[in-house]
Amino acid sequence: MSRRALTLLLAGFLVLAFGVVGAFRPVPYVVLSPGPTENTLGEVEKKPVISITGRQTYPTSGALSLVTVAYQGGPAAQIDLLTALRGWIDPDVAVVPQETIFAPDRTAKEVEEENTVEMTNSQDSATAAALNELKIPYEMVVTVVSTEKGKPADGKLQKGDEITSIDGKDAKDVDVVGSTVKAHKPGEEVVFGVLRAGKQVEVPLRPIAGSSGQPQVGVLMQTKYKFPFDVDINVGDVGGPSAGLMFSLGILDKLTPGEITGGKKIAGTGTIEPTGEVGPIGGIQQKMIGAKNAGATVFLTPADNCAEAAKAAPDGLRLVRADTLHAAVQALDALRTGKGEVPACPS
Repeated sequence: MSRRALTLLLAGFLVLAFGVVGAFRPVPYVVLSPGPTENTLGEVEKKPVISITGRQTYPTSGALSLVTVAYQGGPAAQIDLLTALRGWIDPDVAVVPQETIFAPDRTAKEVEEENTVEMTNSQDSATAAALNELKIPYEMVVTVVSTEKGKPADGKLQKGDEITSIDGKDAKDVDVVGSTVKAHKPGEEVVFGVLRAGKQVEVPLRPIAGSSGQPQVGVLMQTKYKFPFDVDINVGDVGGPSAGLMFSLGILDKLTPGEITGGKKIAGTGTIEPTGEVGPIGGIQQKMIGAKNAGATVFLTPADNCAEAAKAAPDGLRLVRADTLHAAVQALDALRTGKGEVPACPS
């Protein structure tokens, strides 16, 4: 073999070797694919997704399914280049930079914990929205989550304290408490009315100036709900806030006679506020594919996701725009009865 041929053979071998090695090197991307779909009117692991006790419920049928996105990759388990390349050519998945899912200063565990908290908050907001739609009253309370060491609240307010008033005014929500504290000058006394272990006590505090100069007492608060009956939501290993709309619809369907689905398989997505406003979500394309694969024919879509969804909707899946919970209920009524307008996502 000539020296030239040997050189070409060796160069080709090296290129192939480097290509094989490079294909299995980790890359900072995440693959998003259609995840599990759960019917909020059904069961997960032989337990109802939505259980209501202390209030009459009604039988229903059809499906009001939440949809999810599964991801592969992340800081603790980066995918290799070959996996990313396969994802780029698969129309059912998306390959996105790792930092769009995991902030540079966040670990995978921290992201999962945040998703769990968001799911819990979403369930509370969904219940509140459903009760607001049905005009069923409930209470909101502000509770202490923690205090900052060395700040005025340290050792005076305790985790679990229910803040009932602030300077004699009802503490309706976290914003009321925060704005009242900020209305004082540093050093001026502000009085917290607190329900602690069943007893009402007053806790006077003197705010200090924070790094921005605004007065603060160093307390982390959370608004919690006191509902007139128990609503328990079981979704297994699913996190994030994007199932809020479907939780609300599932709760509504169980609390009212008849079937808002008309027996159809409905899927959808969207965050929910206690006021009933529906917010946008991520991974809309993968969620629509998951819905279609689960047999859904109608997909409730947040208004802010409509344009993106309309470009990638699978054949046979009807997109229905959902601006609010009330609008979603009206749209489903129109679909069921054939009367009224069904708002669509513009194509």
